[in-house]
Formats: sequence, C-alpha cells, structure tokens
Amino acid sequence: MGLLAKEIRGIVLSLLIGLSAFFLAPFFPSSFNSILLALLLGILVGNLVNIPDNFKSGIGFTSGKLLELSILFLAFSINYKHIAALGIMSFSVIAVMVFVLLLFTYYLSKKINCPGSTGWLIGFGTTICGSSAIAALAPGVSKNKDDVGIAMAVVNLFGTLGMIVLPLLLVKFDLSHLQAGLLIGGSLHSVGNVVGAGYTMGQAIGESAITIKLARVALLSPALIFFNYLLNRKNVSNWKEHFSLPWYLWSFIGITILSSMVHFPESFLKVMEETGKIILTIAMAAIGMKVSFKQLLQSGQKGVWFGLIVFGVQLLLLILLMLLV
Repeated sequence: MGLLAKEIRGIVLSLLIGLSAFFLAPFFPSSFNSILLALLLGILVGNLVNIPDNFKSGIGFTSGKLLELSILFLAFSINYKHIAALGIMSFSVIAVMVFVLLLFTYYLSKKINCPGSTGWLIGFGTTICGSSAIAALAPGVSKNKDDVGIAMAVVNLFGTLGMIVLPLLLVKFDLSHLQAGLLIGGSLHSVGNVVGAGYTMGQAIGESAITIKLARVALLSPALIFFNYLLNRKNVSNWKEHFSLPWYLWSFIGITILSSMVHFPESFLKVMEETGKIILTIAMAAIGMKVSFKQLLQSGQKGVWFGLIVFGVQLLLLILLMLLV
C-alpha cells in the first residue's frame, strides 16, 4: 500500500493525459494516432508545467511497466498464417529486406554514433511496424526514455510523409498491383500508413499492401530475437544466454504462437488490440513527460537524419529485390 501511495500521483497524471489523447485522437487526421498525440501532450506537459518531485516516481513506473504490458495485448494481433498467405516469393523479399535492414541499422547506428538507443529503436520501428515494434524492443535496450520518445516521433513522422508521398510517386510508374503493394506494404511504418497509401491507389493495391504488411508484422518475434542477438552477442559466454530474454518478450512470443494456432473470436482480438493501444497510449504520455525540449532538439536532429537514411535504404532494397525476383 505504501508503494502504491508513492506511485499513485504519477500514474493518475499519466492516465489522465493518455486517456485524453485516446479520446481526442478520432478528431484528428487518421495518421495522427492516439500514441503520437499522447507523446506530444506528455512532452508539452513535462516541459511547460513544473511537475512536483512526488509525481516522478509514478511517471517512471508507468513509462516502464505499462510499456512492457502493452505488447502482451498487441501480440494477439500477430498471426503467422499471414506469412503462408503471402507466397514464397513475396515472403522471401520481405524476409531478406527485414534482416538486411536490421543489420544495416545496427552497424549504421554505431558508425554515426546515434545517441543512446535512438538509432536502434528508429531502425527497428521502420523495419517492422512502427510504434508497436519500438514498444517491444524498448524495455530491453533503452535506459533513457527520451530515446523512446524521439524514436516514436521520428518513425511516425516518416510513416505519415511516406503515406502521402509514395502513392504520388508510384502512380508515375507502370507497376502491377503486386509490385505497388510490395513497395507500400514493405516500407511504410504502421498498418494505418499502409491502409492510407494502399487504398488511395486502388482496392487491389490496398489488399496486396495489407497482406504484405501483415506478413512483415508477423516477423516481429524472430526480428526481436535476432536484434537482441546482435546487441548482446559480445557480452555472452554461452549460446544459451542468447535465450535469456526478459519475461515479457517470452510471453509476447508465446502469445503470437498461440494466436496463430488457436482461432480466437474477432471480438476478442479486437478487445485485446484496443486494450494494448490504450495501455501503450498511457505509457507514451508518461514517456513524453520525461522528454525535455533540449534533449529533443539535440538528439532529435540526428534521429531524423537516421530515420531518413534507413527509410531510403529500405525502399532501395525493396526495389532491388523486386527486380531480382
């Protein structure tokens, strides 16, 4: 009870900002989702209001524990059957793109010395599925919640820009609906971005892009294991230590396997997805309150350039692979 009393003020403040963002989000453009809105509101509150010290412990608790909890609910939306539905050729293109881009992210982040874990988070979010991928990776690699906030902002920025710009560029080329769907579904950051861009170009392209995107999302679990291996391979003495993942990651992987093998009702999956989004939105409000404008300006500039490079390389890699197959 004493611990709860210590944390409660910061938890309630995060809850109020997060739920406000969740209920206000429908009144904003679709690309301006509740997660991004909560982050921005949190940043404004954290920088414009002098938050008392007795709130900070609860804010820290919310930004860490709820981030871990959110991905357990979001895991129900991942289904490995989407990989089988894609076909071997298209899946091969997506799989190669994902793992090559993760390698590129790892080495580029070291090469240009992207601050903290910002580069890893931006690259991982760009490669897989935006905010959810960042939420899944962040608790294990990010000690500084500023990195998470910056990564979320950068990935949402380029996802929104890509959703607008890609259809305008692709209509100038003579592409099949599968090729256009591959470029949209294989590059844009969130499912919402893919829906917005794909269906703008037509029903067939939209359906193709969504199928490809869902297969990419299904690679989140193996991508987490692979990226954790890259980050920790020099710090382990035994191969078994590579499987010493945090409890929430093993739980996440277990749920994705279960949801691929068991047919859950659509209503149940919808509740799990919405619950995960609400929890992640509250966590992002808390993370936002820990991001300073000064840190955002210093690290954010390098993060934006890093995100632009990774997004550009992702598109070039998809085009190259598409030409080869």
